[in-house]
Amino acid sequence: MRQRLKEAEEAFAKKGLRVLALAYRRLEPEAPLPTSEVGLVFLGLVAFEDPPREGVAEAVRSARQAGIKIVIATGDHPDTTIAIGRQIGLVREEEMPQVVTGERLHDLSDSQLRTALDAPCPIFARLAADQKLRIVRALRAKGHVTAVTGHGVNDAPALKEADIGIAMGRTGSDVARAAADMVLVDDNFVSIVDGIEEGRAVFDNVRKFLTYVLTSNVAEFVPYLAFVLFGIPLPLTIIQILAVDLGTDLLPALALGAEKPHPDIMARPPRPRTERLLDHRLLLRAYGFLGLFEAAAGMTAYSFVLWQGGWAFGEPLAAHAALYLQATTACLVAIVLLQIVNVFLCRDERISLFAQTSLGNPLIFVGIAFEIGMILAVVYTQPGNALFGTAPLGWQAWLFVGPFAAAMLVSEEARKWIARSRSPRKPSEKG
Repeated sequence: MRQRLKEAEEAFAKKGLRVLALAYRRLEPEAPLPTSEVGLVFLGLVAFEDPPREGVAEAVRSARQAGIKIVIATGDHPDTTIAIGRQIGLVREEEMPQVVTGERLHDLSDSQLRTALDAPCPIFARLAADQKLRIVRALRAKGHVTAVTGHGVNDAPALKEADIGIAMGRTGSDVARAAADMVLVDDNFVSIVDGIEEGRAVFDNVRKFLTYVLTSNVAEFVPYLAFVLFGIPLPLTIIQILAVDLGTDLLPALALGAEKPHPDIMARPPRPRTERLLDHRLLLRAYGFLGLFEAAAGMTAYSFVLWQGGWAFGEPLAAHAALYLQATTACLVAIVLLQIVNVFLCRDERISLFAQTSLGNPLIFVGIAFEIGMILAVVYTQPGNALFGTAPLGWQAWLFVGPFAAAMLVSEEARKWIARSRSPRKPSEKG
């Protein structure tokens, strides 16, 4: 009978079913409740199915593609664990993986455990609470950022030890939820992968936002540097800088922060733990590359208007003189026009502008329309002239900025081409 029961349990487990043994014990009237599981009469086995949720297999593939290593650590039967692993795509049909049980794990040294964790999909079954905790510590010792999911009381130590403990909101115990850093309200693994994708998109969008905003800082700083070093009339006033930072740049920058995740975002390997949001590559691109084009355009447009007006170096120029107002306006217009080009360049630091889907973010065009409308109001309306110290410009000044915008576009495209050529291309980057 014992052998038959064992064979039945294994047969159920291989189908991915969870197996419970039911038993009873008669109690005398008014007898105290028993505190130990002895003297029980066996009734039979009950097998029930807890199928994976819809979309879990796709989420597992996406997680693996993103470089996320999935480790199964459970108290279930080894055969049940393997069967469920096959259902969600962690274990191939023809593959018979090695399962480390809690009994075997007890005999493994720390170095042997770290070796076992190097398997493509490590599987641990029949684990106790302290053994789950040991696995988490071994992963962290190997330098991994660990996220642990769990719902029971025995999962609490591992949830507490992990970098991110994720408790189940529906089926999770109060102890598990208290120990976790995050509660998954729908108990769905798919939501974890979706959250990773969203997190990567937010990181990318903040970098786009920063690149766009910091680029104009160079064009705003250089005029003051030239004013101090060469004694020329100030090419850009404080109020005109505010018109850029708090006016024309505002909506395009917010639009960059609302970009949709790139189709290949989950095909990238995880970022190093030490990678910063504001790193030297971003600063070099914004300050040492894109910003220089805007600074050159602004200062050259300013000088062009002064030269057209007959001003000579060293001559005094009143702050309210029409020529001075037009010259500073030309500097402002040059910065804004190159920022319009820059918003498209900042959508991706590697992929060509001509390979991107511009219609994917209509907010970009709303922001550009706002930017154009505001600069026209600043240049060609009396309230705008009075508030920002500007004056109407002729068409020559606008056309003068065109070559700088083209040079900025071509140079950035060349830089992106070099960046792509130094590393393998992704399918979406072709063309």
